[in-house]
Amino acid sequence: MRRFEVGDRVRVDIPDTTDPDFDRFHGRHGEIVDILMDDADRETSDQRDTHLFTVEFDDGSTHGFRWRDLRPAQKK
Repeated sequence: MRRFEVGDRVRVDIPDTTDPDFDRFHGRHGEIVDILMDDADRETSDQRDTHLFTVEFDDGSTHGFRWRDLRPAQKK
């Protein structure tokens, strides 16, 4: 079961401040616009890693994230 679906509003939450994507993406909000499937779970042994969520940010840019870097967006 996936935690997010297309159309869900999310917040990027990268806990590791040394992650190269931390400064670019941590705290940004966007919407799930696509969900891709791959075999990353073979490397991690975590079935949830088969999903790569494409997030479109408020400025129109997009980036792919795994479930562990996404949280539901806070309601305004």
